[in-house]
Amino acid sequence: MKGRCALAELKTSLWNCNFSHIYVEKEALNHEITKKILSHFKNSTFIEINSYKEVFSRRCQSFSAQKNSPKLILAVKKENFLYKGAEVCHDFGNSNFYYSSSIMNCIYDCEYCYLRGVYPSSNIVIFVNIEDTLKNVEDILKKHPLYICISYDSDLLALENITGFTAMWIELAKNNPNLKIEIRTKSANFKALGSFTPLNNVYIAWTLSPEEVITRFEKNTPSLKCRIESIKEAISKGWKIRLCFDPLLYIDSFERIYGKFIDYVFESIPKENISDVSIGVFRISKDYFKKMQKEYPSSLLLAYPFECSNGVLSYRKKHSEDMINFVYDKVSKYIEKEKIFTLEG
Repeated sequence: MKGRCALAELKTSLWNCNFSHIYVEKEALNHEITKKILSHFKNSTFIEINSYKEVFSRRCQSFSAQKNSPKLILAVKKENFLYKGAEVCHDFGNSNFYYSSSIMNCIYDCEYCYLRGVYPSSNIVIFVNIEDTLKNVEDILKKHPLYICISYDSDLLALENITGFTAMWIELAKNNPNLKIEIRTKSANFKALGSFTPLNNVYIAWTLSPEEVITRFEKNTPSLKCRIESIKEAISKGWKIRLCFDPLLYIDSFERIYGKFIDYVFESIPKENISDVSIGVFRISKDYFKKMQKEYPSSLLLAYPFECSNGVLSYRKKHSEDMINFVYDKVSKYIEKEKIFTLEG
């Protein structure tokens, strides 16, 4: 199984992404992270630019077309090192909830991903000066504790082999016990963290979906089996593990598919090693949704008659409640209820 998972991860990782062209800001040219990243793509064409926005933010781009052959952009981040966590996201009972965006866009191509509605381009931007972000976090930690989700606008663990960003965040958490971080991922790349000692203030959070959902809606992501193998490896090393059944999608035979899926997950993973579980239905900003619908007019997933509440679109209240309650009841057979966090649209 480990051999097959490794092969599947290679087939769906950045190594198969066609980064044929890499745009580098002048200010980023001599940065050590830039040199490290470029060393992995010696056959790519390098293009020097003044600002990443010249490429990333230009008009009349097609997010969907660019997903077939994404380009890489290396840039320097000059502001907004941290963002306040949104109300539609789980804070797991933590105060001072923030997220960081050292990478914009993801190597995966999930049909429901809100990034499709956020950015004008599906090219990937890596801000190489992560030390400035970490310094900003350290300054804030002198005032109060922080809970930071470091992998919301990308999948840092999937890109770890070329950036090393996750390792840097773990090192920061090691030296700052008043910092708590969540590393959210769909990858099967835990091996990239194999040499690190687990920390009580670091959670690795795997987003899990039924194989039927992965096949239909989570293009280029590792299979459920491969993700679970990676989770089991992380558990064996002593890491804190969070399982994220989020977003739940309103699909035909929902109860049969999700019921079987949840049983499989908890029969495969020792439940006593799960720190907590999050459950949430598909939900998205109204403005992001409009852009997604325009870019993907044939998407059946987006054709549902969503309801809007406070600028957020999600399933009808009854559908949301039924989905949440069904999954909650199933999960609570395996995990203590106080460890389960739910969030509707």
